[in-house]
Amino acid sequence: ALAAVLLLSLLNMLYGFYEFVRFAAMAAFAYLAYKEYDNKGSKDRMILFIVLAVLFQPFFKLSLGRVIWNVVDVVVAVFLIVLLFNALKGKK
Repeated sequence: ALAAVLLLSLLNMLYGFYEFVRFAAMAAFAYLAYKEYDNKGSKDRMILFIVLAVLFQPFFKLSLGRVIWNVVDVVVAVFLIVLLFNALKGKK
């Protein structure tokens, strides 16, 4: 769901939507980092999730510009989709 929201942020939306995306992404990446830690998963992936939570956090905004944020959104969305498919493939 977060990947879809990140891809929706490529469209011209109201400012409140982008604030929602920041809160949702921060919460989701913090949760994913915790799950990696709790399940003794990949330490590198846990650190990446922490970095992404900090990047998307809404309190001290990074002014990267629209184009760079669009690239970040697409790259992160693709990464999340790949993680999802790998997780689903691993459960079979």
